[in-house]
Amino acid sequence: MTILTDNIPENFPPCAVTIGCFDGVHRGHRYLIKQVKETAEKDNLKTVLITFPVHPRQVMQSEYRPQLLSCPQQKTELIESLDADYCVMLPFTLELSQLSAFEFMKFLRDRFNMRALVIGHDHRFGHNRCEGFDDYIRYGEKLGVNIVHAKAFIDQNTPISSSIIRNLLKKGDVEKANQYLGYTYFLNGTVVNGYKVGRKLGFPTANLLPSCPEKLIPHEGVYAVYVSVGTERFKGMLNIGHRPTVNNGNDLSIEVHILNFSGDIYQRQIRIELIHFIREEKRFLNVDDLTSQLHKDRDLIEKLLPLPV
Repeated sequence: MTILTDNIPENFPPCAVTIGCFDGVHRGHRYLIKQVKETAEKDNLKTVLITFPVHPRQVMQSEYRPQLLSCPQQKTELIESLDADYCVMLPFTLELSQLSAFEFMKFLRDRFNMRALVIGHDHRFGHNRCEGFDDYIRYGEKLGVNIVHAKAFIDQNTPISSSIIRNLLKKGDVEKANQYLGYTYFLNGTVVNGYKVGRKLGFPTANLLPSCPEKLIPHEGVYAVYVSVGTERFKGMLNIGHRPTVNNGNDLSIEVHILNFSGDIYQRQIRIELIHFIREEKRFLNVDDLTSQLHKDRDLIEKLLPLPV
């Protein structure tokens, strides 16, 4: 896989192309890319994925803040593991957004030597996304481009999409989200100073400042997680929320108690993999009740999670 950002070569080999944001690079995306590969092999073409370094809607609406499943660097790393020849990070511009579907397809044919276009089962493109697959077929005939309508990836009667995975994470259903992703959803970033309340309760926590502010933060509550610190991996108890028992106010905290760990990791990078949702965040009558519940949460997480490898 060759990732192309700047200095995209002028002379592209004949290729089969698919287009998308590929947020999360989930199992549905991988199934689409498998179909692109199959289309390419029939006509001895190269496989090209075209995506965007910035969400297209941010270009058209500067105030828009996406809730991403994967930040640009994470998306690139996931894409690099796929079975394709090229991935083009195409800058999305206002000029590009004004192109009709026909004009955009002509641009892809002329710029990237596109001979086949594989279109995701629910994907639309072009100005205002007002045209559909029948239109793409007609345009392909005019442009000499083979148009293929990709099949959806179905898991237990559900066609997998980024929006469905986002909704699962917003509900705290990380188990199903991970199943659809094909890997474990994670948050990563820098450990920063917190209020140090957990330390007083016997549960010192690492407070996470996410490296990507646009990455989706799952539903508030307590999770069983794995925490990677450097090359080591530990079980952990993650709390996402406003810590109502200790009057944290409106600030959202992402704090993890790392089990069987001691050491100063302030300002270090950590990665938190979300495995199970344990319970909703709630206000306890007093700190003693909170501490008692934290012990129960920790005991449950110890039982739920296998030893990290």
